[in-house]
Order: sequence, then C-alpha cells, then structure tokens
Amino acid sequence: MSNISVNYKNLIEEIGGRASLVAVTKLHEVPEIEELLDCGVRIVGENRVEEVERKYGDGSLRKRYPGLELHLIGHLQSRKAKKAVEYCDCIDSVDSLELAEKLSRCAAELGKTVKIMLEVNVSGEEQKYGLSPEDVPALAKAVVKLPNLELYGLMCMAPFIEDEELIRGVFAGLRKLRDEVKASVPCCAKLSMGMSHDYRLALMEGSDFLRIGSKLFA
Repeated sequence: MSNISVNYKNLIEEIGGRASLVAVTKLHEVPEIEELLDCGVRIVGENRVEEVERKYGDGSLRKRYPGLELHLIGHLQSRKAKKAVEYCDCIDSVDSLELAEKLSRCAAELGKTVKIMLEVNVSGEEQKYGLSPEDVPALAKAVVKLPNLELYGLMCMAPFIEDEELIRGVFAGLRKLRDEVKASVPCCAKLSMGMSHDYRLALMEGSDFLRIGSKLFA
C-alpha cells in the first residue's frame, strides 16, 4: 500500500465515524487525488476556484467517482463567484451578505442550488478572513432567505499555535455560536473545524467536517 492509502486508512480508523473527512487536495495533482478517491474519499476541498476548474472542471473525475463532492474552503472573491458556483457543490467560506447575494444570483442563472457555510474569525486574528462572531446570527437569518442557497453550518480556522487549550477554546467558541444560531436558523447545524495539526481537538469539540491535507499526503 502507498503512503496515501495507509494514511487514509489510519485516519479513518482514528476518526471512527465521528466526523466526515474533507480531503484537502491543494498543491496535489490528479494522480494523487485519484489514489485518494480509489480509497473511498468522496469529499474534497480546494482553496482556489482556479484549481477546482483545472483539476475537476472537465468532469472526468465526477464521472469516474460518483458522489464526488467539491468544497471550496479558501477565501472567495466576488468576481469569481460564478465559476465557484459552476464547479463547486459547497462553498464553505462565505463571509459577507454581498458574497452570498452574488452566489445566489449566479446559482439561479445556472439553475442549481449550492450549499454554503459561513466562515467565522473566532480568534479575531487580523490576518484571517471571516465574520466577527457577533455578526453571524443576523447574516444567517438573511442568507436563508436567499434563493438557490442552502446554509448548512459554520466554518473556522484555529490559530497556528502550540497552546492546545487556546485552540480548543476557539473550537468551543464556534460550537457555542452554532448552537445559538441553530436556535433560530435550524439548518445551520454543521461545524467545519480542524485540520491536520489540530483535528483531534476539533473532534473533542464536536466537529462534523475535518479539513485534512498534509496528514493524508505525508
């Protein structure tokens, strides 16, 4: 077995069905991605629309691997909204009403419904994209009124630090915010949090989706 297949097997055993795996395929090419898909991966994440189009745009991987779901997990510029809607099933990094409205219009033009998450900057880091936690409840209520969009949860990134208590606090903060929002917007139920370096802490705080790349491809 290759490292990819062994890494996938070990990771799935560790997760034990507690969360879904989003295999982050940025910086990796189609042959490696195919190896993951052969193992059973069906949710993949990319940071840039251009990479989604380049790797998946011709539809060949979708044909070969039924049920393949493409998530955009990186920051999305409004001018690239139409291509994002065209190629992605889920856009997990929505951080403004303006972007949501643009995605809604593009989805209507293309005759499809796109799932979205709201990206939240729980830690308040200046260099990170995402909504302030206090802005999330109002935006969630506005987004669910937009046609051709399906809000399904919240996403965050923890700081790249060694302090596990602080990292876990960020994940706990998103979980608590989700619980608050879910009370008035029931469809906003899922959490996407945790990456290769901190997914175990995210699991402890109830993450539904783990965005893992380097641990799979190591």
